[in-house]
Order: sequence, then C-alpha cells, then structure tokens
Amino acid sequence: MQPILLVDTYSLFFRAYHALPEMNTAAGEPTNALYGFCAVLLKELRERKPAGLAFAVDAPKKTFRHERFSAYKATRDAVPSPLVAQFGRLEGLLGAFEAPVFCVPGFEADDILATLSHAFREEGAPVLVMSGDRDLLQLAHGCIEVLFLGARGQQPTRYDEAAVRERFGVGPRELPEYVALVGDASDNLPGMAGVGPRTAAKWVAQFGSLEALLQRANEVKPERLRAELQAGREQLLLNRELATLRADVPLPAGPRSAPLGASARARLRALFVELEFKSLLARLDALEP
Repeated sequence: MQPILLVDTYSLFFRAYHALPEMNTAAGEPTNALYGFCAVLLKELRERKPAGLAFAVDAPKKTFRHERFSAYKATRDAVPSPLVAQFGRLEGLLGAFEAPVFCVPGFEADDILATLSHAFREEGAPVLVMSGDRDLLQLAHGCIEVLFLGARGQQPTRYDEAAVRERFGVGPRELPEYVALVGDASDNLPGMAGVGPRTAAKWVAQFGSLEALLQRANEVKPERLRAELQAGREQLLLNRELATLRADVPLPAGPRSAPLGASARARLRALFVELEFKSLLARLDALEP
C-alpha cells in the first residue's frame, strides 16, 4: 500500500530558502524558496508515489504553547524579507496541488500532522511525514515514518521507530521525556544543567518517565544532579508538555488527503511557466497519472 504524504509546509519552505542561492524571475520576483519547495516535493511524489497528499500550515497566531510558556520560540530570528515576499505565492502554489491544506488557530502544524497521522494509522493507512522539525520524530512508529529534511547539503533521512531509537537512544514516544531533559534551543526550552543527550537517554531508559525519575531522584548518579532535578521539577514537566505533540486537533470536515490529478498537474505547469521554473516542467511531466 502506498503511503499518504503529509507535508510540514513552513518547515519545508524555510529549509528550501536557506538551501538555495538567491533566485529571481526576469521581473525581479524572488523565488528560491518556492523553487526548492517544489523540487523536493516533486522528487518525493515521483519516488514514493503516494496514495494521497495533504499540507499542514501554522496559523499566524500564538498557540496554546505560548499561553503556557511566554518565552516559547522567543529566540527565533525574524523572517528574512526575501522569504516574506514569497509567502503570497506559496498560498497559490498549495492551491495548485489541489490537496487539503490544514491550518487550525491555537495549534501548530506539528499538532495537525500528529492528528492526521493518528487518524490514518487507525484506518490502517501508511503515512510518510515530510519535515525538518525533530519534534515530528515522535510520530515515527507503527505504519508512520518521518522523512527528516536536514540542513543544506544533507540528504533527507527516513526515520522509523528503530532509526529513532538508534539516533537518540530512546523510542519515538519517549522523545518528549528526553527533550524535557536536554531542552530544545529552537523552541527556547531550557535543558537541565549538566545533563546531555547520553545522560538523558540513560535516565529515560532506566526510569521510564519524568515522574518516576523525580520520585526516585535519590538513585540518580552523579549525586550532584539530584538537587538540580528537584529544583527544576516544574520546568522539566512543562518542557515535556510543550514538546508533546497533540493528536486531538479539531480538523474541519472534508477529505484528509487527495492524489495529484491531471487538473493539479495542469495548474502547476501554468504556475511553473509563470515563475520561470523551466527545469521543473520535465519533472512534473515525469509524474505518473
């Protein structure tokens, strides 16, 4: 059975912008993020031949995580103006694919992808999630895999449960416990002083949960970290809450995915011509109906 391809839209869009040099149309319109987004997506459509496609987009408002922790993602840099200039085109591009685009105020795209993934898994449908956000790796179990898009020059890595465990020393569903201890600089979640990835993975394997770890803090080695654990209790539990993806996002009624049909290919072709993406036309034509 071919998988449903779920796309973490802004993650892919941002990574495409940073991976490619400046590109402009003859009229001076910046296009590198749009081009990179399309190039990566067409490659996956050609190679994976998914049964359906859907996009998740972050709403332009604060989420429940900001309400719980005011400093959430507060250290992120401002979006570069050449990238901002391409957002208007992105909306039209997503429409051309003629696949569902989900955006739910109060939730992140990650939560939408988690909700969709769990729904498809209950139906027995395999899922491939495309993202450059490590938070999505907690979904990689059962029939759900994550195609992680690395930094510029790195090849995408396909993660299933075994690959996550090999990379982090913990399973996908244990990643929120792990992140609570090591922190997450991209989300501005502070890690526990003196605790690195190896120690965090060892503790998660030994104790199973933050609650058990905190209750049995007197067993922790080295001993100097016992007091740190108790002092950081509230932040650790909050970190885990913020790092855990929600699978209960209230999605609107309607199709959850759609295949790339002839109408979508025609719309994409017209848009590629307009944006002067000549090299992508042959890749689009190579997609099987």
